[in-house]
Amino acid sequence: MVEEGALAPVSKPRLVATDLDGTLVRSDGSVSDYTRDVLLEVERRGVPVVFVTGRPLRWAEEVFGYVGEHGLAIVSNGGLVWDVERSAPHLVRPIDQAVALETCRLIREAVPGSAFAVETVTGIGLEPGFMERFPPPPDSHRGALEELFDAPAVKLLARHEELAPQEYWDAAEAAVGDRVTITWSSSSTLLEISAADVTKASTLALLCADLGVDAADVIAFGDMPNDLPMLGWAGTSYAMADAHPTVTATADHVAPGHDDDGVARVLAGVFGL
Repeated sequence: MVEEGALAPVSKPRLVATDLDGTLVRSDGSVSDYTRDVLLEVERRGVPVVFVTGRPLRWAEEVFGYVGEHGLAIVSNGGLVWDVERSAPHLVRPIDQAVALETCRLIREAVPGSAFAVETVTGIGLEPGFMERFPPPPDSHRGALEELFDAPAVKLLARHEELAPQEYWDAAEAAVGDRVTITWSSSSTLLEISAADVTKASTLALLCADLGVDAADVIAFGDMPNDLPMLGWAGTSYAMADAHPTVTATADHVAPGHDDDGVARVLAGVFGL
């Protein structure tokens, strides 16, 4: 592991991929003027900055302006690529409804007390027992699980109020096998479930292929287990100083923390800003 803030790339990256919460966004939900200016300068130099987040679209939109209202963003852990300029989907990688329902059944049987919600491009639907930590949009539907798949599901959420995140993840994966991809990034016990083989990394790889960018030319930043595939795929990877231990162990390097503009400070060094 290279020490915090060390610069890795011999040649300058051709694409920047960064997580949001705990990585680019500060603890108070803001993005500093310094970080915004660095990202815009990187973009001006012809290097795309791609947000790669577990956030649903409605939360990701809050920070699109920090790299200008252009480009593409990967949201819902790879379930959706959003064209920011057109305000329209670029790529949707949904979970098959039958597979999603079977997944919920298997998890609920293995771990009683599980509750589920479904993220779509247009919003979220929740079971009555799903305890959301942030108020959902006023028009969000609550109802039986089968009623929530009224549009392609880009992410399935499973919550438990008693188990720890890792314990719940292990139990859920044992129950469903490779039917879907399960990860987590929340401080509470919330599993984020995508279609099989849909991760931040696999969707970023598709996007980079479209742009003609090799994995070796990507620099990526993250802090939580849902970032692990992306950090393992990118040619150069940074864990934030306050990242989850598994992320620190996986990444090539460690950046300063998200409250210290870690992403921007590393990029300023890499690009000589």
